[in-house]
Amino acid sequence: MSNSLYEQDFFAWANEQAALLRAGKLHDIDIENVAEEIESMGRSQKSERVNRLAVLFALLLKWRHQPGFRGNSWRLTIQERRLQIQRHMRDNPSLKSHLAEAMTDAYHLARIKAERETGLRAPSFPDTCPFIFDDAMSDSFWPD
Repeated sequence: MSNSLYEQDFFAWANEQAALLRAGKLHDIDIENVAEEIESMGRSQKSERVNRLAVLFALLLKWRHQPGFRGNSWRLTIQERRLQIQRHMRDNPSLKSHLAEAMTDAYHLARIKAERETGLRAPSFPDTCPFIFDDAMSDSFWPD
């Protein structure tokens, strides 16, 4: 019953599963798909953190490599990204245990993004992430 609803109308399936959980009808729950969706939500949070870090790292690379373009808009965007990452980390504290891996993945994306947005070639940027997480997140850190 629920499996076909899961495939045909995810929104209706999700609401049905929530109602069954709230009613305590655990024997009627689509356990396999509920478990898959919960795992998927966790993967999504990890991916979101990598994407947020990638944006921040790309901005910091641009700040470092294009000093002539620095301005209030860039500064405020960097501050905004830092706050978003802080909130995301606060909402998902267990992600901190995978920070090194996330930073590596994020930096690879950031390097591509910075190359595309600056017109500078990839060798202009370090091969590995030049930023320490705590520095990159600090309001007083502005790479030169």
